[in-house]
Amino acid sequence: MDKIAGTVSPSAAGLTGSEAAARLARFGPNVLKPHRRSVALQFLARFGNPLVIVLLVACAISAATGDATSAAVIAVMVLLSVVLDFVQEYRAGQAAEQLSQQVALNVSVLRDGARAEIPAEQLVPGDVVLLSAGDLVPADAQVLLAQDFFVNQALLTGEAFPVERHAATAPVDVDRIDTETDGQVFMGSNVVSGSAQVRVLRTAKATAIGRIAQDLEKRPPPTAFEIGTRRFGLLIMRLTLLLVLFTILVNAMFHRPLLESFLFGVALAVGLTPELLPMIVSVTLSRGALRMARRQVIVKRLSAIQDMGAMDVLCTDKTGTLTEARIRLEQHLDPAGNDSARVLRLAFLNSANESGLKSPLDDAILAHGEVDVSGWRKLDEVPFDFERRRVSVLVEDATQRLLIVKGAPEDVLRVCTQVEDGTDADGSPRTDALDDRRRQACTSLLDRLADQGFRVLAVAWRAEPGDFIDATAADETTLVLAGFVAFLDPPKQSAKPALAALAASGVAVKIVTGDNELVARHVCGELGLAVTGVLTGAQIEAMNDDALRAGVASVNLFARANPQQKTRVLLALKARGHVVGYMGDGINDAPSLHAADVGISVESGVDVAKQAAAMILMRSDLGVLHDGIIEGRRTFGNVMKYIMMATSSNFGNMFSMAAATLFLPYLPMLPLQVLLNNFLYDLSETPLPLDNVDDADLARPRRWDMAFIRDFMATIGPISSLFDFLTFYVLLKVLEAGEREFHTGWFVESLATQVLVIFIIRTRGNPLKSRPHPLLVATSLGIVALAAILPYTPLAAMLGLVPLPPEFFAILGAMVAAYLLLVELVKRWFFRRWERRHPPVAT
Repeated sequence: MDKIAGTVSPSAAGLTGSEAAARLARFGPNVLKPHRRSVALQFLARFGNPLVIVLLVACAISAATGDATSAAVIAVMVLLSVVLDFVQEYRAGQAAEQLSQQVALNVSVLRDGARAEIPAEQLVPGDVVLLSAGDLVPADAQVLLAQDFFVNQALLTGEAFPVERHAATAPVDVDRIDTETDGQVFMGSNVVSGSAQVRVLRTAKATAIGRIAQDLEKRPPPTAFEIGTRRFGLLIMRLTLLLVLFTILVNAMFHRPLLESFLFGVALAVGLTPELLPMIVSVTLSRGALRMARRQVIVKRLSAIQDMGAMDVLCTDKTGTLTEARIRLEQHLDPAGNDSARVLRLAFLNSANESGLKSPLDDAILAHGEVDVSGWRKLDEVPFDFERRRVSVLVEDATQRLLIVKGAPEDVLRVCTQVEDGTDADGSPRTDALDDRRRQACTSLLDRLADQGFRVLAVAWRAEPGDFIDATAADETTLVLAGFVAFLDPPKQSAKPALAALAASGVAVKIVTGDNELVARHVCGELGLAVTGVLTGAQIEAMNDDALRAGVASVNLFARANPQQKTRVLLALKARGHVVGYMGDGINDAPSLHAADVGISVESGVDVAKQAAAMILMRSDLGVLHDGIIEGRRTFGNVMKYIMMATSSNFGNMFSMAAATLFLPYLPMLPLQVLLNNFLYDLSETPLPLDNVDDADLARPRRWDMAFIRDFMATIGPISSLFDFLTFYVLLKVLEAGEREFHTGWFVESLATQVLVIFIIRTRGNPLKSRPHPLLVATSLGIVALAAILPYTPLAAMLGLVPLPPEFFAILGAMVAAYLLLVELVKRWFFRRWERRHPPVAT
C-alpha cells in the first residue's frame, strides 16, 4: 500500500480538511441509520383497512345497543388483527437497522496531502481512500490506481468468487450502480488481495447497500392477502350500507317507530358484518403456524401462510437453495477429456503444499482425502499472484523431483510446450508436442466444460534435476500439460423431486441469481428444470417497467442480477397478477425478500435476510418449502369456507329480513333476536380452523378472488332468500302465526339453514364423501338443537320467543332437507360453470 500511496496522481491527491468538512455538512455522515416513524403512528396506521373500519363501527353499534358480548368479541378480534399487522412493519424496520451495523469501521484516507485514519462515517464524496487486502470497502468508489486488486462482492451479488478491479478508464456515472463495472468498488465488499486507491462516489444511503437499507425501510408492496382482505372489506361495507339504508327508509315510509326501525337496521348491520373473520383467520393461521413449525418452517408473519397457499410463482436464488453452496471437484481430466487419477494427484500435491491463501477450489481438491501423497516432500513454492494467475510448488519423492503448476487454463497453457499422451509400460507419463492441433483440442474441451457450467483449472508439471532447489516464476516455462480439474457447486439431491412437486402443485419456479448464465443453466439442467428464457442483469437494466412486465412471463432464468434488478423482476411478476414468493439467504436478497408476497429465508442465512423474511426454513430444502405451501393452502381453504358462508347464506338471510319489511306490519325479527341469531351462528363456525380440507383444494394455488365471492354470493344467497320467503308463507298462511310466533319460527328456520349449509359449502365435491371435523359437526348440530329448544326454556320470554306447534318442525325438516339439496345441486353447477369460464392461468 505504501508503494501505491507514494504514486498519487494529481487527480487523486485527496481533499483538504475544509473541503471535507463542507461536504460532510452537505452530504451528511456515511452511516445507514434508517428513518423511522414513531411507534404510535405505525400502530394507528393499521386502522385504515376498510374491514377494520366496518368492524369498529359494528363494535360501537353493539355497545350502544347493549350487546356487550358482541362488542367485546369484535374489539378483541380487531385488536389482534391490528397488532399482527403492526408487528410485521416493525420487524421490517429492524431489518434496516440490522443492515446498518454491517459496515462500521475506520479507514485510511488522504487528507491535506497526507495519510490519515478516520471513522468511515466521516467519509464524503471525493475522498481518496487507501485499500489493501483484508479491508472492508467503506463506500461506493471509483478505482484510481490498482495493483493485483481483487474484491469479494458476495454481500451484494451472492457470487462467492472474488473479482479483479482495475483503474477506471472512462468517466464514471455517479448515479448508475452496476456491480459488474470494472472500475468501481462498492460499500460492504471486502478486499481479498492487492491494493488500490479509490475515490469515493457515493456515501450512506446513496450507496448500493444503502439503497438496500432504504428498500427495507419502506412498507413492502401489499401482499395478495392484504389486497384480498381490503377488497372484501369494501364489499361488505357497501352491502351493509345499502341494506341498512333500505331498511330504515322502508320503515320510515310506513311510519313505523323510528327508534325501533333504527335498532333493527343496526342489528342487520351487525348481522352482515363478519365479526368472526379476524378470529377465524387468527386461529386458523396460528394452527397452521404450529403445524408448519413441526415441518421445520418458522412463521414470523402469520398472514404469510395464506400468501404461501396462494403463491403461484417462486423466485429463488441458486446458491444454497438449489445447490449445496460449497464448491466440489467434479472431474479430473487428461487433455483428451478422459478421467485421470494422475491429474487429481498432481492437483492435490499442489494444493496441499501451497502456503498462501487457499481458495474454495483448493479446499475442494483437498476434500479428496483418498489421495496418498505421504511419500512426497515440499522443497519450494512460487506463490500465487493475480498477474500470473497460477501457483507452483516444487516437490519430490524417492524417484523424482517435480515443479507442479496449477492455475487459470489460459495462463497455464501459455507456458506449456508439451502435453501428456498416455503412459508407458512402466506407468510413466508419455509426452508429445503441444502443437496447434492439440491446443485447439484443449480449447474445445475447455469451451465444452464452460458450457456445462464448470469452473476449470489447468495442471502442468516439469521434471527438475536433483540439485534444483530454488524455484521462481521464470521457471514456469516449457511445462507439460497434465490435464484439467473441473468444479461445480453441486445441485442438492432433494432439489429435483422438490421442483417436480412444486410444478405438480401449480407453482412455477424462476431462478433469479447473481451468478453467470452458463453455471445457472447447468444447474437447471441437472435438476430437470427446462430453461424457457434468459434475461441478464444488463438486459433488465435496459428495460423499462412495461417491457420487463411483458418479458418476465416467458423467462425463468434471470442471471447476473443485482438486488435492485431482482426486486424489479418480482414487482413485474406481481403486476401480472401472480402471487410471488422469494427464497434467499444473503444481504443481497433482503430487498427481494421484503418486496415479495412471501419472503422465505433459511436458518443459516444472514441476520438481515432473516429479519426481512416472513418465513424461515430450518433446513434449506425446497421439499420443506413445498410442505409449507400445502399447509398454506389448507389454512386458506378453511378461511374461505367462512367467507363463502358470510357472503351467501348469511347475506341471504339478512336480505330476507330487509325485504320482509316491505309487506309485514311489524319487524320480521326483533333486534335482540337478530343479534342472538348472529351470535349463535358465529359460535357454530368456531371449529372451522380445525376442519379437514379436500385434496382438490390443496392441488392448486388459491387466492382471494372478489369476482368469485361476488358470483358465489349472487348464486347461493337467493336460494336462502327463496326458502325464507317460503317460511314466511308457511308461517302466515298455513300456520296463521301471530307476530311472536312469526319471530320465533323464522328465528329457528334461519338459524337452521344458515348453520347446516356449512356441510354443503365446505367442500366442492360430494358432502357425503368429505368428512368434516367432529367438533364442527358437534357445534353445528348443537346450535340448531339449541335454537329449537330455546322457545321452550325460561329464557324464551326475555328473548321474545314462544313455543311452536309440532307441525312446524315437521315442515321445517322437509324445507331444510330441500334447501340443502338445492344448494348442493346449484353449487355443483356453479363450480362447473366457473371453472369452464376461468381456467387456470399459465405461469
